Amino acid sequence: MKKRLLTLTIAFAALIVVLAACAPDDAQSGADDNIHLEFWHIQTISPRVDIIASSVDRFIEANPQYSVNIVPIMNDVYKERILIAMGAGEVPDIFMSWSGGPMIEYIHAGHIADITDAFNASGLLSRYLEGGIAQATYDGRIWGVPTESLAVAAVWYNMEIFDRLGLSVPATIGELEQVAETLVANGYIPFALANGPRWTGSMYFMYLATRHGGLDPFLHAVTGDGGGTFEHPSFVFAGERIQDWVNRGFFAPGFNGNDEDAGDSRQLLYAELAAMHVMGNWFVGQMVGENEEFMARMGVFPFPAYENSDANPNIAVGTAGDNFYHVSTTSPSHLGAFNLIMQLLDEQAVEERVAAGAIPPIRGVEPELPLAREAMAIMQQAPAVQLWYDQFLPPEVAQVHLNTSQALFGLTMTPQDANRAMQEAIEAYRAR
Repeated sequence: MKKRLLTLTIAFAALIVVLAACAPDDAQSGADDNIHLEFWHIQTISPRVDIIASSVDRFIEANPQYSVNIVPIMNDVYKERILIAMGAGEVPDIFMSWSGGPMIEYIHAGHIADITDAFNASGLLSRYLEGGIAQATYDGRIWGVPTESLAVAAVWYNMEIFDRLGLSVPATIGELEQVAETLVANGYIPFALANGPRWTGSMYFMYLATRHGGLDPFLHAVTGDGGGTFEHPSFVFAGERIQDWVNRGFFAPGFNGNDEDAGDSRQLLYAELAAMHVMGNWFVGQMVGENEEFMARMGVFPFPAYENSDANPNIAVGTAGDNFYHVSTTSPSHLGAFNLIMQLLDEQAVEERVAAGAIPPIRGVEPELPLAREAMAIMQQAPAVQLWYDQFLPPEVAQVHLNTSQALFGLTMTPQDANRAMQEAIEAYRAR
């Protein structure tokens, strides 16, 4: 078990995004007849949900022997439904994960088909960014296709509010706190956080821990190498800062139960009640679909450095692919399902995704929207990318992280108790 965790650690520790030009090829069609494919994904907001539907239409037009049922499912509901489907032996032919620990669990449970040979035969492998393929690789084989976007968490801010109050973009966590204090004093909510789903607050925890100690505290805590533990000072620092920010009123009343999927955080921004938002760059696409005019007011900056640390302040938190699509081992047509996934990033789909503010994990892609370009620059400047904790960790440990992170924001658990719970969870997992 420790070997599995170490393999994952090495793969993600080496994740660096590299961009180069490469012309796309067309995927080959499958040869199956009268085959029905079930396709589950989590893109429920236009235009991304429409881009997927359009890609599937093109696949069916070119391959009329297939029918496809597309099932868009909201993010947090999906996590439960896919586990139920796996338990019932009714896994959809095409489904997504965020790679990391959950993907490896699905592989070992026999739910994900090995698509290495299909990828090599397609001639399309070289189109994809190395970092994305690395996240989809386990034990030297490829198990998924990075599809939606390069994803990096950053701090989005209302430039008009900053200008109104004479605020500058903060370079350090101390300066960020000074900005937040000024916002509170002028009747604004500093951070638009909707932490009902828990992964939103986890972004704050990850960045604070990474800015304090870099990548090693988390990597060593996962593997146990070098005496690594989740009771490391970097995790104590993250929890203490979060609770200090809660006590200083940096978040909206009721934030720990608000729903990110329902747009609670974004509504605070659109109404100009909140000034900043720690979120992934898919936020650009959400604004395109919900409130495109508002986008002109927004800027973005990297999560600030911790002034008392030597950790590299350019390390990003994110992923080189976001949603990774898999072929189920029980699908009646592995090749057909694989080719449909390939259609999701054909030339037309890439153009549509770029126009929607996404950064597809394809070589040579340049974002059109200014905010998307700024987010991409943050990713390009990163010497390494810390994969989201809840995607990196095994599912049962990831749930402990999400629960303890929310408890920290809710002031119902001390940082020491939260970290002790994480350490007990990872030790229990390694002992299995």
